[in-house]
Amino acid sequence: MSSSTPARELPRSTFYHQRRRQLAPRLPAKRGPKAGYRDEQLLAEIRRTIHESPFHGEGHRKVWARLRMRQLRTSMRRVLRLMREHNLLAPQRQPQPVKLKRHEGTIIPEQPNQIWGIDATAGFTLRDGRLTIFALLDHATAECLGLHVARRGTRFEALEPVRQAVREQFGAFAEGIACGLKLRHDHGSPFLSDDFQSEIRFLGIESSPALVREPEGNGCVERFFRTLKEQLLWVRDFDSLEELAQALREFRHRYNHQWLIERLNFQSPRQARQRLLALEAAA
Repeated sequence: MSSSTPARELPRSTFYHQRRRQLAPRLPAKRGPKAGYRDEQLLAEIRRTIHESPFHGEGHRKVWARLRMRQLRTSMRRVLRLMREHNLLAPQRQPQPVKLKRHEGTIIPEQPNQIWGIDATAGFTLRDGRLTIFALLDHATAECLGLHVARRGTRFEALEPVRQAVREQFGAFAEGIACGLKLRHDHGSPFLSDDFQSEIRFLGIESSPALVREPEGNGCVERFFRTLKEQLLWVRDFDSLEELAQALREFRHRYNHQWLIERLNFQSPRQARQRLLALEAAA
């Protein structure tokens, strides 16, 4: 029997635990910078952004863009996850089956004041009842250049947003001042009337009617009307035409300067116009 003390043996449980830790593969650390905000902090900022936004029902992409404007950098997927977990996502329409369309190509030009679009929708006030709202948009920037409400949607009332846009963009109202510009409209009687067509020809504007039963051809105005209804017409009651007209003027300014559009890299229509004009001047 040896006089030396035998090596102390580890307990079976401790030895097994150390051996398992040596053999287990180490998980790689997540790449990229570490998140600067915990989920609770980021969720509070998301709620604050939704509350302070001048618009209703903005989705996670626009919330993410507004967070970046406030120098709060995070991933869009993380914003989507937090908004989904806490029921903050905007309601979405159910997708409809896609049918074969005759409209092909694009209606988005490269520069402003190349294609405008005009259309009409309905409004309502408690005192004056049903009214007609005309809107005119620039297809390149989605900027609302003319917005007008009238008791009757006649051909003469339909010309008012055209006059607003021409004076604002070209500085005057004269023969041939808007040469090279196309005006997209549907086949409604105000837009096909002789008076309407004669006046836009006087200004040098080319008539560009959309295909029948193809609203995509005038999709810029259609999308604006959806925004107008969701953000103003369906969320407020108006007593008179004058009150609605004032609200439309305020909404037009707020939309042009603050509404974010994804296809414009989350810029407002006015920011997109300034960027495109700067690129054109530098070319």
